[in-house]
Amino acid sequence: MEQQVHTFESVWATLENAGTKIDRLAIQQAETDLFLKEKFAETDRQMKETDRKIDKVRAMLGAWAKNQGDFAEEYFFNSFEKGQTNFFGERFDEIAKNLTHFWQGLKDEYDIVMYNHMSVAIIEVKYKAHKNDIHEVLKKPETFRILFPNYKDFNIYLGLASMSFYPELEEACIEHGIAIIKQAGETVVINDKHIKAY
Repeated sequence: MEQQVHTFESVWATLENAGTKIDRLAIQQAETDLFLKEKFAETDRQMKETDRKIDKVRAMLGAWAKNQGDFAEEYFFNSFEKGQTNFFGERFDEIAKNLTHFWQGLKDEYDIVMYNHMSVAIIEVKYKAHKNDIHEVLKKPETFRILFPNYKDFNIYLGLASMSFYPELEEACIEHGIAIIKQAGETVVINDKHIKAY
């Protein structure tokens, strides 16, 4: 095998050739980095735009659900205010809506509350009630007595008002002694035969 003789010129040419390859690799790496940076920036921009659209849809759905809830509350409140105060076998003298109170870290809201000299009626209003709402209704007497101690010795009656009911929900209300208050055409129908005082 013939030994190759390296001259200064041949070594320099090899180094220049290697340098050119390194320069090309560096340029390719820089171009790749720039491409990836632009792609990541575009993806990030698209994700932020998607998040913005999702937030907008959530806000619209929240406003729509709130409007439905407000409509139901107003509908049932107006029904009681216009004379439907004979309820649970008693006559109620005062009515309030959206009653909220805070005390020592406890907070609760009561959609419709009716009072007389010995009883309180608490009515939870839903646009479309679900069986899961029963648990929320059953907590109301306890929180009400804590937040409004003047009424701690009063009978408390519970009602669930909804624009629609289904059989399992009605059965759960009956089982727990909660009045069923629902829309039937242009009138409000109250089923309180099974009512119990809490």
